[in-house]
Amino acid sequence: MAIMSGGGPRLPNTGPTRRDVRDWLVDTAAFLLAAAWVALTAGLWWALHHLGELSAPPALLITDVVVGVLSTGLVWLRRRWPVGLAVALLPTGVFSTAAGMSATIALFTVAVRRRPAITLLLAALYAASAVPYYGYQINPLQPEAPYWWNVLWASLITTLVIGWGLFARARIQLLQSLHERAVRAEAEQQLRAEQARHLERERIAREMHDVLAHRISLLSMHAGALEYRTDAPPEEVARIAGVIRSTAHQTLQDLREVIGVLRGGTTGGETRPQPVLSDLPTLVDEARQAGARVRWDNQLDDLSAVPEHVGRTAYRIVQEGLTNARKHAPGAVVDLLLTGQPGDGLTIELRNPAPVREHTIPQIPGSGTGLVGLTERATLAGGRLEHGPTPDGGYRLRAWLPWPA
Repeated sequence: MAIMSGGGPRLPNTGPTRRDVRDWLVDTAAFLLAAAWVALTAGLWWALHHLGELSAPPALLITDVVVGVLSTGLVWLRRRWPVGLAVALLPTGVFSTAAGMSATIALFTVAVRRRPAITLLLAALYAASAVPYYGYQINPLQPEAPYWWNVLWASLITTLVIGWGLFARARIQLLQSLHERAVRAEAEQQLRAEQARHLERERIAREMHDVLAHRISLLSMHAGALEYRTDAPPEEVARIAGVIRSTAHQTLQDLREVIGVLRGGTTGGETRPQPVLSDLPTLVDEARQAGARVRWDNQLDDLSAVPEHVGRTAYRIVQEGLTNARKHAPGAVVDLLLTGQPGDGLTIELRNPAPVREHTIPQIPGSGTGLVGLTERATLAGGRLEHGPTPDGGYRLRAWLPWPA
C-alpha cells in the first residue's frame, strides 16, 4: 500500500488518485504475488490430481485456475474500486482457491482505504465463504487437514489481513495528521512573519513621521516666511537661510539615525540617544525660534526623573502636537501643560484656545497619520490619548501615560 503520495500522506477515504512511482511498484508486487499464488495452486491441483487424491471433477479445478487468473488481472483495479473489487471477488471464496490471494489483497485494500465498519462486514463474509468451500474441497497446502482446521486457518488468515490493514490505515491517518499540522504550522509561521513585517513597516512609518515631520515643518515655516517677506532686510534673510540650512542638516542627521536604529546597526558614527522628556526645553525653543507662540506650564520638579520609555513617548506627543499646531494653526498660541507624579501618571496637554486666525503663509499639508501614530504609541505605553476641537474653536490634545511609583 502506498502510504505517501506527492507532498504528504494520502487520505485513505479519498477517491482514485494518480499512481506515483511507489504506487506502481507496490501494485506490481501485489500482481506478481497474486500470479505466483495462482501458479502454485495450479501446480498443487495438477500434482494432487495425478496422485489421485482429489475427488473434485477436473472441470472444477480448471475453473478454479481460470478464475484465479482473471482475479489476478483485477488486482490493478483495487485502488480505484476497492470495495467493488472485494465484493466481486467474494463469491470466488466458495469455489476457488487460486483467487484467494487476489481476494486477500482486495480485502486488505478495503481495510486501508475505507471505514472499519465496511471492512469488518466484508471480513465476516469472506470468513463465512470458507465454511461451504471446505465442506467439499480440500486444502491444497494441507490435503490431510480436518474440516475445522481449514475453516480456522482461513478465519485466522482473514483476521491477520484485516489487522494489518487497519494498522496501516491508522499509520496513514497519523502521518496525515502530522502532515497537516506541519502545513498548518508553516502557514502560521508565514502569517506571523507577515504580521511582523507589517508591524515593522508601521514602526518605520511612525518613526519617520515623528522624527522628520517636526523638522520638515520647521523648514516649511522658515521657507514660507522667506517667500512672503520679500522686503526683509538682508540680515534677516541671511538669518532665516541659516536656520533653514541648520534645520536641513539636523533633518538629514535624524534620518540617518532612524535608518541606523531600524537596521539594528550604526550609521558610520555614534548616533545620538533617542530624545526623552529632559530634551523637551530644546524642542520648545526650536518651536519658538520658528515663530510659534508656546506657553509652557511645567509642573514637574525634575524632567529627568520620568522613566526613559515614558519620557520618550511624551516627547513624541509634544513634538507631534507642536508640529500640528504649526501646520493647521500658524500664529495661534499653544498652551503646553505638563503635570504628574510617580504612581499617578504623567499628563501632557496641548491646547490652542483661540480660533485659528487667517494667515498669509500657505498651510503645510498633513498626512492624517500623526495622531493615529500617537494613539498607538500611547496605547503601547499603557496610556491613552484624546484629541479634538474645543468649544471655542480651538483644538485640544491630551495624553496620560503611566508613571510607576
